[in-house]
Amino acid sequence: MKTPKRLEPLLEDGLIDEVLRPLMSGKEAAVYVVRCGSELRCAKVYKEANKRGFRQAAEYQEGRKVRNSRDARAMAKGSKYGRREREESWQNAEVAALFHLASAGVRVPKPYDFLDGVLLMELVSDGAGDAAPRLNDVDLTPEDAREFHSFMIGEIVKMLCAGLVHGDLSEFNVLLDPYGPVIIDLPQAVDAAGNNHAFRMLERDVGNMAEYFGQFAPELKYTRYAKEMWALYEDGKLTPETPLTGHFDEPEDAADLDAVMREIKAALADEARRQAALAEQDAPQVREEPTPPWMRE
Repeated sequence: MKTPKRLEPLLEDGLIDEVLRPLMSGKEAAVYVVRCGSELRCAKVYKEANKRGFRQAAEYQEGRKVRNSRDARAMAKGSKYGRREREESWQNAEVAALFHLASAGVRVPKPYDFLDGVLLMELVSDGAGDAAPRLNDVDLTPEDAREFHSFMIGEIVKMLCAGLVHGDLSEFNVLLDPYGPVIIDLPQAVDAAGNNHAFRMLERDVGNMAEYFGQFAPELKYTRYAKEMWALYEDGKLTPETPLTGHFDEPEDAADLDAVMREIKAALADEARRQAALAEQDAPQVREEPTPPWMRE
């Protein structure tokens, strides 16, 4: 196949030897299977901001560190330099998260290198030489669903203990190799301690897992792991070995109405952004007709 332009520098630098085939193209990146010596790996080519479908919402950026105050001001103003810095920050976040989580024992693709917006990483295989399927493409027995759900809860706990929340976890960004699930797509991962939206994102991630696996084992839909693990995390008692029950008793203290209202407003803002994006996609392109001469002043 013809080598994509963005991959040419990696060929020139000897980081890859051959581009074999496209693997997938998503809302934020295109992924190719490449050969590095005798190994097959993935090259994830990030799309430019104006060609991506995923919006870098401010809630994901909160708590992320930037190099200096000048960069922070430029990113906030949305200048050309600021947009470029925001793009680099967004891409670097996934690279940093992969290295950090791999060292923490979380099942993520092993990262190798990152150059000019291209992430070179492990190809997660099905054991027969092909790319591993996504979780949503696999039919599960109730027993498999319970086993994989338990495993995923354990991985989410490991991530939280490492200080990160995935932020966009679903059956579409979990691969299934012969040894179990592998978590992918991490550019939106957030700092659990530094982001005020972290718990809501954790609850959504855990809820997505319960909803998906609950199709095969309905009792999983009624578990409450997110609140249980978050309470332990806030108390400094959560470890990767902490046994969880899936149950959580709400405290009898008076409800924090301000916190409830913040969550409601955040949810409404999420839905408004989603509806606006859908409306923008569906809106017909209207051509402005010239004003007839008799209507001009």
